[in-house]
Amino acid sequence: MHLRFALSLLIAISLFGQSPATVAPPNNQPPGPPPIQVQVNEVIVPVTVTDDKGRFVSDLDQKDFTVFEEGKQQEIQFFTRERSQPVVAGVLLDLSNASRLHWKNYQDAAVELVQNLVPGDNPKFSGYLIGYSNTADLLLDTGSDPEPMVQKIQKLRPSGGAALYDAIYMACTNRKLIQGEPIEPRRVLVVVGDGHDNASKKTLEEALEIAQRNLVTIYGISTVAFGFANDSNKNLVRLAEETGGRVVYPLEGVFNDVAGYISTPSDEGNYPLKVGTGQYAAEIANGMYHSVEAVVGEVTTQYIIRYIPNSTDARKQFRDIQVKVSLANVKVRARKGYYPFAVP
Repeated sequence: MHLRFALSLLIAISLFGQSPATVAPPNNQPPGPPPIQVQVNEVIVPVTVTDDKGRFVSDLDQKDFTVFEEGKQQEIQFFTRERSQPVVAGVLLDLSNASRLHWKNYQDAAVELVQNLVPGDNPKFSGYLIGYSNTADLLLDTGSDPEPMVQKIQKLRPSGGAALYDAIYMACTNRKLIQGEPIEPRRVLVVVGDGHDNASKKTLEEALEIAQRNLVTIYGISTVAFGFANDSNKNLVRLAEETGGRVVYPLEGVFNDVAGYISTPSDEGNYPLKVGTGQYAAEIANGMYHSVEAVVGEVTTQYIIRYIPNSTDARKQFRDIQVKVSLANVKVRARKGYYPFAVP
């Protein structure tokens, strides 16, 4: 039993990693043989189900799900709805000049993320920190202690451009791995930024492909300010949706409950809340808090489905996945496909 489980982990890592990876042996044992590499393997699909009001639906059973690959129904081999499953979470923090307006709020959001996704009392939960401005930098490698990450975040200051795609590529290729990835723990990236990129060497397509190959789910906490348009946001949305995640917007709904400001002009400008007041700061902080809560809630309330493809076509690199639920008026989020081979 233990041998079969170990072989399964090695197969998954060699299949979905950016290159064939070797699980580190214990210090008192010599290195073992290289991992087994095959072209067909168990496919792992985290799934989120919400109702028409956006609330998580967390009481479904395996019989409620149907999985299709390339239009063909697959047999589900493994299913769980257990909450708070182990995760290795990467926090990608936008350190460009675009983050300066609400920087303190973004710092607080990143700290809140770390403290919720890397609680520190369970070694199965780990995380790492990448900051990106003109370049992407691994500020803190993978670990299960949140305090060094918190201290590092509190010392950061924004400046320069934005290399988001390089940051995603770095998260998938240049950090310490945790034994068991990507099965247990799962891989999650949370981008705190507005989605723009003006400094990367990698492209959007390269960032998306490496994330899909490495079974990474991407979430975004958008820093687009109220009243500002950002064409780059669609790129962040694409990265999230095609890997099974989503983007939340803490600053867009800040003033939903404030009435009458349009008809109350002032010499300073037509603002619902006066910038610099406690009420304005409280509204911004509240929006950030609820966005963090939404992302953490989704990561810890997902169904995990695994299946072995019932047929393969070596000529097709990317394979489409569709997950359906036998329940009306629900929304299903899952990654849209996968690459069955390691990066060439």
